[in-house]
Amino acid sequence: MVEALLAVGVVVAVFVGFNIGGSSTGVSFGPAVGSGTLSKTAAAALMSAFALAGGWTVGRNVIDTMGGEIVPSSAFTLAASVGVLFFVGLALLISNTFGVPASTSMTAVGAIAGLGAATGTLNADVMLRIVGWWLVAPVVAFWICAVVGRYFYPHLDAAFALDRSTGGVVAFDGVRPTIAPGATGREVVGTAGVVVIACYMAFSAGASNVANAVAPLVGNGSVTASQGVVLASAAIAVGAFTIARRTLDTVGNDLTDLPLLAALIVEVVAASLITFLSAIGIPASLAVSATMSIVGLGWGRATRTTTLGDAVSGAVGGTIGGDREQVDAQRPEVSVDALAADRPDAADGVPRMGEEHGGELLAEDLFDPGTTGRVVSFWIFTPTVSFICSYALFAVVPL
Repeated sequence: MVEALLAVGVVVAVFVGFNIGGSSTGVSFGPAVGSGTLSKTAAAALMSAFALAGGWTVGRNVIDTMGGEIVPSSAFTLAASVGVLFFVGLALLISNTFGVPASTSMTAVGAIAGLGAATGTLNADVMLRIVGWWLVAPVVAFWICAVVGRYFYPHLDAAFALDRSTGGVVAFDGVRPTIAPGATGREVVGTAGVVVIACYMAFSAGASNVANAVAPLVGNGSVTASQGVVLASAAIAVGAFTIARRTLDTVGNDLTDLPLLAALIVEVVAASLITFLSAIGIPASLAVSATMSIVGLGWGRATRTTTLGDAVSGAVGGTIGGDREQVDAQRPEVSVDALAADRPDAADGVPRMGEEHGGELLAEDLFDPGTTGRVVSFWIFTPTVSFICSYALFAVVPL
């Protein structure tokens, strides 16, 4: 019976890791593949290597938190571990069904917290610390990118041209890679930057997500931390080489209208924040941080058309100057267009604050309220459902 439960637990853990590999590869390497910098196979290989590196190093801290600090290790019987992993897999199914990037980390913590609440073993102090960072991290991601978008993005865009010419940057002389004829130094540096940042994103994804697949099994002693990291990383690799090809297509195509510089800024901010949280043992969502980084960068770019005071009052009040009828025809298109390069109207090539083309700014221009509300609702909904279902299971059935 024990061997059968362990086999089921391993299968569920592999399923979770497999799905993580499919989704995280698209998030990490979508810009690189979409811009033609990397092939899908190369992206999968790099994802596999750097997810293992992230899980083997920083990810161990998250495994410790989820496998023995939210609830004590003794609460993770083999049957309970299988139940927790089942709810993580269920969350992946729900998010994939509705097409919303729900947080696997938040859902896994919700399932573990449900176990702790049902058995009276929940460490409230640890949970408060985790939830506190869940509230702070998206705000930090938003404001970092908002500041970058408002004050630095146009200067970075003017200084760094990341567009690539046709023909590629790398050529092969036999088996030895060389710089392709016609490739400029800026192209080479830009291409290298795209690959390095994508690998950094993969490292961050491994650091934060490996624990989601194996922390319960490590907590009950069925596998060691090292064995768990290898198991989860192998499952992520399988997902990267298989179902990730579809997500790479989706993310790559979705990002073709998004300037590459903007995508890289979002990746650096989100990956840095999640790596930091993983280093201090906080399980957090890469998808949530990346989404809030995109919203923040777009908000910062949009508000360059006005002063900071007007931008804040407009975001709160709904308009900046005049009523909606007066400014509707002149409303700026924010989202992709808000992240596009500035028109070189000023002497230094970057328009001064408040002098950019774009007209008046409405709060509705900063983001799509319907889509944003749906995504935020699922960030709350899936961990809540995971907690409730887990609590109900472990309260009724003593596993």
